Amino acid sequence: MTFIAVRCHYCQSDQIVKRGKTARGTQRYLCQNTLCPKGSFLLDSCNRGCLPEVKHTIIDMSLNASGVRDTARSLRICPNTVLRELKKQEAVLESVNTTVLRTLNPAEVAWGMERPGEAERDEMWSFVGTKGNPRWLWHAIDHHTGKVLAYVFGRRTDEVFLQLKALLEPFGLTRYYTDHWGAYTRHLDPDVHSPGKRNTQKIERKHLTLRTRMKRLVRKTICFSKTT
Repeated sequence: MTFIAVRCHYCQSDQIVKRGKTARGTQRYLCQNTLCPKGSFLLDSCNRGCLPEVKHTIIDMSLNASGVRDTARSLRICPNTVLRELKKQEAVLESVNTTVLRTLNPAEVAWGMERPGEAERDEMWSFVGTKGNPRWLWHAIDHHTGKVLAYVFGRRTDEVFLQLKALLEPFGLTRYYTDHWGAYTRHLDPDVHSPGKRNTQKIERKHLTLRTRMKRLVRKTICFSKTT
């Protein structure tokens, strides 16, 4: 007689009991660990999108500029599975880059730590459902490193820009590079504001990369996303 040691895929507990079978006849198991986030699982799931390692890979690929269809083709799963997993992460997303913000401790900056002093701001057009329902991605990046500092989604109005401006206040920025959109000239001090395309090349490059990798941002039909 052969015994197979079964461990939970989610908490690695060995407190496992059988819990019937699925409609396909696959054995289902129940984790009796009270701290387990899931409880029930399959040892050999026929749906790759349910595997924990695949879910982690979806997040990793999205953070590395892979589109929804790129991820689905690479992992051999449905694009809807990718979208569902990304939507689950919405609650833990932050509009401010807290990793960079933590480096702004004055005591540490006194020792010469790098901190963002100049930022590029711009907005990128997209739509929700139809092009009659447009939305803009307002965001700011560090002028020297290209790291995203903060972002806001909304209409192309002064109110949305002021939300982004409030998120950037803790960074202590001393210079802003933008285009000539009216919201920037109305709400930024001329002494720290430098409008023009000469110093916004990094953020414009990011926009072009997003539109190339995820063509669905600007078009619904007859579009192709560039794969890595």
